[in-house]
Amino acid sequence: MSRTVAHIVVDALEQAGARRVYGIPGDTINHLTEAIAKSDLRWISVRHEEAGAFAAGGEAYMTGELAVCAGTCGPGSLHFVNGIYESHRNGAPVLLIASDVARTETGFNFPQEVDQKKIYEQHSHFCEYISHPSQARRIVTKAAQAALTKKGVAVVIVNGDMFSETDEDAMAWDIYRPEPVCRPNDSEMAQLAELIDAAGKVTVYAGIGARDARAEIVAFCEKVKAPMVHTTRAKEFLEPDNPFNVGVNGILGNHAGVEALESADLVISLGCDFAYTQYYPEAKKIVQIDIDPTHLGRRSAISMGLVGDARTTLAALTPMVAAKPDTRHLEAQQNQWQDDLRGYVEEGEESDPTLIHPQFVANMLDEKAADDAIFVSDVGTAMVWMLRHLRANGRRRFLNSLLHGTMASGMPQAIGAKLAYPERQVIAMCGDGGLSMLMGDLLTLVQEDIPLKLLVFRNDTLGFVEMEQRVEGLVDHFTRLRNPDFPKLAEACGIASWRVENGADLAGAMEAWLRAEGPALLDVRVNQMELVMPPKIEISQVASTAMFGVKAVLDGRSGEVVELLRNNFLR
Repeated sequence: MSRTVAHIVVDALEQAGARRVYGIPGDTINHLTEAIAKSDLRWISVRHEEAGAFAAGGEAYMTGELAVCAGTCGPGSLHFVNGIYESHRNGAPVLLIASDVARTETGFNFPQEVDQKKIYEQHSHFCEYISHPSQARRIVTKAAQAALTKKGVAVVIVNGDMFSETDEDAMAWDIYRPEPVCRPNDSEMAQLAELIDAAGKVTVYAGIGARDARAEIVAFCEKVKAPMVHTTRAKEFLEPDNPFNVGVNGILGNHAGVEALESADLVISLGCDFAYTQYYPEAKKIVQIDIDPTHLGRRSAISMGLVGDARTTLAALTPMVAAKPDTRHLEAQQNQWQDDLRGYVEEGEESDPTLIHPQFVANMLDEKAADDAIFVSDVGTAMVWMLRHLRANGRRRFLNSLLHGTMASGMPQAIGAKLAYPERQVIAMCGDGGLSMLMGDLLTLVQEDIPLKLLVFRNDTLGFVEMEQRVEGLVDHFTRLRNPDFPKLAEACGIASWRVENGADLAGAMEAWLRAEGPALLDVRVNQMELVMPPKIEISQVASTAMFGVKAVLDGRSGEVVELLRNNFLR
């Protein structure tokens, strides 16, 4: 008996290693969901397709394997867009089945007809229609291969009537996942070695592209006495057990991370870009090494641009350079890094238990969470507390929306991570704004029996936006949130919950929350007047913040100015 396109697609997805499909069933994918129900794939019913794309991206990012989401024609598939953008920018291998109206109706502005290809081809590595039933296996297999090898999203568009047709290609289409090695040519390597030997102070700046090169980076830094600064996304891979690590550059970074780049004679950038223009290093020379030649020099002027993977290039480079005896540059940044770490601890110390600082919550979470916990945060201040206050130990995993910077990604991405690793503790660090944007998917936790842990930093405001407005010298507008009672809401959904409004109660509540067997929510009322202090403060920022104070007083909000000073500068 001939198989339908729906069954061929499902079989090809299973052959590609997919285990779950996220979405909402309906009209144009009914034949597909029927085939999924008869397969080993697990359908995860979400309450909003955006959450499904986030969840698929969380699963794919954490595992490196294919995750799938599927949507109906028109609105169903369009709802995936933001989550697909996030997954693609994260390099998560996600395959979206985007369905369309029947072929007999295309071209006539039929209800829910959308040109899916125009929408999705701008943020995917592969985006094609299945134009004939015989193409089904080939298209799906090649899409999966693109997602897995290019690290990002692939989209397969299928008209709803196509799923029920039969005409299978007999070719044995398969997925190939080669792992080539790449480094600059011998002449370029020699030139790079000369630059390093001539430089007095060398700093390594490493990103997600160097995630598998920690041992090679340590060996290189040891030989040339270089501190290593890492990007936020590389924290979990490059920070653990690395004596040369001095933290992070950029607005979310620390003093040592910024100073190590600015005081260097030569910065070697490995698998990363410079994300913030105000933190471009003032080093005399910058060498950028990246596997993608189009990334070279796109964010900062560089002295030399080389193509190569970080691990192979550094392994070949280290024997070519002379050992440096001068440790002053390295030791200065290591000492500053220790000061930065002490500062993070001190920020979390509470003198008044009725005023809970979010750093106190993050420090306690770091202490009480499992050594192999997976942390996923919303964008904004929750992301800052994760990056600054949670220790990377080589077993913990971290995921943030650092490239797309979208609200509401924390809980749904953590859903995907928990489904991929059911035996591990997975914690979503949520802002109240982020959680409330997609809080309908609290129901997904119960319906799909996902024992995820949700930590809500409740300050009743869009905290990062509020801070941005104040730093620009503006009185903050439209940032205040009238939130629901999150614990009652969670309990109504069938989720265990705890509320903390006094710091003395946090330890006990957090322990009980982490022990809970099913999904659980911990709502902590944190200080609303907490600033995220950047590692380098410009005079213009000081002046603008002072201007906010003047405007706020004139606006009758002098109490807020007093609280802001008391909580951030007079502690």
